Amino acid sequence: MANLFETYLQRIESDLQSGKATEHTYRSSLEWLLESLASGVDASNDPKHIECGAPDFIVERRRVPLGYVETKDVGVDLDKVEKSDQLKRYRQSLNNLILTDYLEFRWYVNGQRKLTACLASIGKHKKLTPDPEGIATAEQLFNEFYQTEIPIVGTPRDLAERMAQLAKLIRDLTFNALQAEEEISGALHKQYKAFQEYLLPNLKPGEFADIYAQTMAYGLFAARVSALTPAASPAGRGDGGEGFSRSSAYQHLSANRFLRKLFLDVGEELENTLIAPFLDDIASLLARADLSAILKDFGKRTRTEDPVVHFYETFLAAYDPKLRESRGVYYTPEPAVQFIVNSVDSLLRDRFDRPLGLAAKDVNLLDPATGTSTFLYFAVRVIHETLMSKRQGGAWQEYVHQNLLPRLFGFELLVAPYVIAHLKLGLLLRDLNYIWGKEDRLRIYLTNALDEGVTRSETLGDLGWYISQEASEAAQVKKNAPIMVIVGNPPYSGHSANKGKWIGELVRDYYSVDGRPLGERNPKWLQDDYVKFIRFAQWRIEQTGQGIVAFITNHGYLDNPTFRGMRQHLLKSFDELYVLDLHGNSKKKERAPDGGPDENIFDIQQGVAIILAIKLPPQHLARIQKRDGLAIARHAQLWGARARKYAFLERNDVRSLKWRNARPVKPAYLLSPQAGRIRAEYEPGWKLTEIMPVHSAGIVTARDDLTIGWTEKEILSRVQDFVSLPPEMARMKFDLGEDVRDWKVALAQADIRKHGVHKSKLARFLYRPFDIRHTYYTGQTRGFMCMPRAEVMQHMLSGENIGLIATRQTRDAWGALATEHVCGHKSCAAYDINSFFPLYLYPNGDYPATLFDHENGRRPNLSDKFIADCSQKLGLTFAADGTGDLKKTFGPEDVFHYAYAIFHSPVYRERYAEFLKIDFPRLPLTSDKKLFAKLAAKGAELVGLHLLKSPALDNFITSYSVAGSNAVEKVKHEKRKVWINDSQYFGGVPEAVWEFRVGGYQVCDKWLKDRKGRTLSNDDIAHYQRVVVALKETMRLMAEIDKAIPRWPIE
Repeated sequence: MANLFETYLQRIESDLQSGKATEHTYRSSLEWLLESLASGVDASNDPKHIECGAPDFIVERRRVPLGYVETKDVGVDLDKVEKSDQLKRYRQSLNNLILTDYLEFRWYVNGQRKLTACLASIGKHKKLTPDPEGIATAEQLFNEFYQTEIPIVGTPRDLAERMAQLAKLIRDLTFNALQAEEEISGALHKQYKAFQEYLLPNLKPGEFADIYAQTMAYGLFAARVSALTPAASPAGRGDGGEGFSRSSAYQHLSANRFLRKLFLDVGEELENTLIAPFLDDIASLLARADLSAILKDFGKRTRTEDPVVHFYETFLAAYDPKLRESRGVYYTPEPAVQFIVNSVDSLLRDRFDRPLGLAAKDVNLLDPATGTSTFLYFAVRVIHETLMSKRQGGAWQEYVHQNLLPRLFGFELLVAPYVIAHLKLGLLLRDLNYIWGKEDRLRIYLTNALDEGVTRSETLGDLGWYISQEASEAAQVKKNAPIMVIVGNPPYSGHSANKGKWIGELVRDYYSVDGRPLGERNPKWLQDDYVKFIRFAQWRIEQTGQGIVAFITNHGYLDNPTFRGMRQHLLKSFDELYVLDLHGNSKKKERAPDGGPDENIFDIQQGVAIILAIKLPPQHLARIQKRDGLAIARHAQLWGARARKYAFLERNDVRSLKWRNARPVKPAYLLSPQAGRIRAEYEPGWKLTEIMPVHSAGIVTARDDLTIGWTEKEILSRVQDFVSLPPEMARMKFDLGEDVRDWKVALAQADIRKHGVHKSKLARFLYRPFDIRHTYYTGQTRGFMCMPRAEVMQHMLSGENIGLIATRQTRDAWGALATEHVCGHKSCAAYDINSFFPLYLYPNGDYPATLFDHENGRRPNLSDKFIADCSQKLGLTFAADGTGDLKKTFGPEDVFHYAYAIFHSPVYRERYAEFLKIDFPRLPLTSDKKLFAKLAAKGAELVGLHLLKSPALDNFITSYSVAGSNAVEKVKHEKRKVWINDSQYFGGVPEAVWEFRVGGYQVCDKWLKDRKGRTLSNDDIAHYQRVVVALKETMRLMAEIDKAIPRWPIE
């Protein structure tokens, strides 16, 4: 062997001394050495593969990879190379790797350097001086390199992490190949185009590379599990790993034609591509893995997912920890699945004359977003238990073949869960002693459930034909199979990628209520994926004529006003609805009724609910009494800790819950029970949007730190600086982050250039309650501000005005606030979108003249119908501007003040709390002129306080008596003192004032904490003390308002 190294060094020296050598020049010598050092070894070096990021040499024996060699030019600092991203990636992914500069060889096993050998040193005139000791070490290094085998792994974590590292390398190589010339990766391009054509039209190369790598890695895992001999199942003998390889994988995937074809492509068209050796590495890893040990816990249940899915999540965590979050995929907790499947089983027995429940031979079951098929998995278990309880175990083999596999259907769009679903159900049936036949297959299809069920005949290569076949067979299920039960956990995505025409037209039915359009300005939540899946399921059951939809979804549709058309549609389509609200909405800060924490059963912020929607067979319609053609709706709810919810769901089903009748009625059709008497007195009131028709959400700047300033001088200087810089420098200086759809640095700068940097563009801005700041305002959408709401905010800048801030949906205690400035979408409520209602509208050419136009050019933003109703009730004439005398006349500001007083009544807020959570407030009108005048006076006092114009504000009840830095460092309230640092405080601040909230904000705390790190000016110190007075006086007036109202409802 020493002679081989001597010859090799002579060849290297000759090339080195030629003066024309590059890194590539030496490759032929190294290839000769690698193949000469061991018999039957091939060292391949494909420049095209190297361009795509593969190591320089793949060393194989009988087409099975032994290891990899990465080369660098002679004399390159290998210490630096060792720290490079490229080598880190190789060391993480490749079990057996050599790094060399052709003279020094570094050998890595499982990422760790095991041995280093230096064959020679370079002397004068590029003369090589051999190192006998180094050559001896090199002999040892290569002997061990050729003998190193992929290690046996016996734990799920080890196997998942090893697979993930190789999959990452495959992903990167696949992406690079797709960027290269067509001839390098023609087969990959065909597969990419097939996925684009039939599954994901907007699929990008990087996304395909990710899907492809995961699919190939997990497909090999599925094939390896399928290769287990029957004796290797948990009872087991043997492992089935002997002879398993990438090229034989397709033989073990007979039940899945798509995966079988994918691996045939690798075996045929992709045989010589760059990824094949790395797939061979995964196959070798799996062949030597102790699969029996890895799967030994299969069937031992947990509350979240079985070991197969745990394995996938471990794989994902090592492969790409952010992937699960970015895809919005959350696996359904098994207690929820158990509740749904057991409920469906009992409903089939009770409502549909199916004494065997899910085991009935004519009950076709579909999960349209099946994921890893947890719902189908539990359905199979329930069916098996039913037959075993009837002592029909001997008929199980034939039953599965003839009566189970043909009627269980699943649709899935993501390939990795699709693979897992096949693996999981295959293992379950194997564990239940089913022997798979050659023609058996699971009816789980790789398809988009929300695409129209159109049979496709066009093809794009062989793989395209297979995907097209999947879609065509799924289309037949969608259109023609008499699906009787639809179950699942559809994805939640407010920014849906499913924008197909067919499902879009179906969902349009939800955009009207009582035959009229919803009138929503932004009904985007009806485009959420879960809404589309509910609509699909409703349509499919309507086609069958009877059946059950059983989903767990976002619970927003139960009471959100945007969904009232959806609720009415469901109530008309089905005969019975059961809704179990599981709550857990951290976005709404939900708490259990006892005040304790309320946890979600998923690791998400959005609350969830289970719906069981039943369309009865005709013979059973007489057993229920529908009102106004609407389904009987029943409601239950579950609060508290996650563990409590899990335990409850495991022990119960639809039969054992205590249901309350929801009694949904127009116009809201709420699916949660409301106090009928209270609702009857509340709903005749005037809705705020009916009173003040011109309104909008508050301003969205998209970049508060850039667009909002403490002073006019500061914001003007910042705007000048921002517009003077090149876009990328401005982005860096002001820490603006990446551009988004509705706000871009270049567009913001263009807006400023268009309108100029002038003081006339400065505006006062109500940022938070009692926190008035400054901004540069042009009114241009997608300019300096993302959404400036010019159509409404212009009226606050055209002259004197006042406006009301309120929310449509409220997570915190409800509140309202008056302002005379433009305001943001979080000015009053921290967690809800604030809407703004100006009292007066100034002329701008968009509004026709009315009877109530005033000589000053403005007119009130009050509807004619409301004015007429108010005038009729009070017996007063309406004056178009200001206030009336409240003896013969009333004006817009009297209305505003009256409404402001009502909205600040503690009794009003408590009495109608459940309605204030779900829609804009309604204003009850009194016919008592004296009460109207009294409340208007209280409201006027409140407005004066909240605009900080009341003379009472200068009568401080607090002190600020200690001199110091005035720096806000640490804010705390102790014994009527509000400390801003270790030595200074505001004294005499009552506890109740400190705790007082406006909307979602604790005002005294929030105002100071927003100034942490700043120094308070004298004006700031005075302002804070005025705010304390305003809040104390607000509490007094709120109590007086309640005393002034003799009874509820107001008369």
